Amino acid sequence: MPRLTIRLAESAIADLAAIRSRYSDQGAPDIGDRLVQDIVTRVEMLRRHPDMGRPVPEFDQPFLRELIHPPFRIIYRRDPKHVRLVRVWRSERLLARLEDDEA
Repeated sequence: MPRLTIRLAESAIADLAAIRSRYSDQGAPDIGDRLVQDIVTRVEMLRRHPDMGRPVPEFDQPFLRELIHPPFRIIYRRDPKHVRLVRVWRSERLLARLEDDEA
């Protein structure tokens, strides 16, 4: 199986920056850097194993998947030629459908 391309949505980039910032603000920038590096390492594994995550339970769509990397959920979209990192959120946070947010 050929390696897939990894793409990052702006929302995922912002999430990773927020993780770094949060730990830096708490006086522990090394922890934030390590967490972000660990997340990037997990995402890189998706190049060869794009289906290793489970479908996101809130959506139950086979193309929208997640990896659990405590305390985070790494949400990604699996497409035929690439993996798109969508969000990196705290594990206790649930995703909402767009129409749920607008109600």
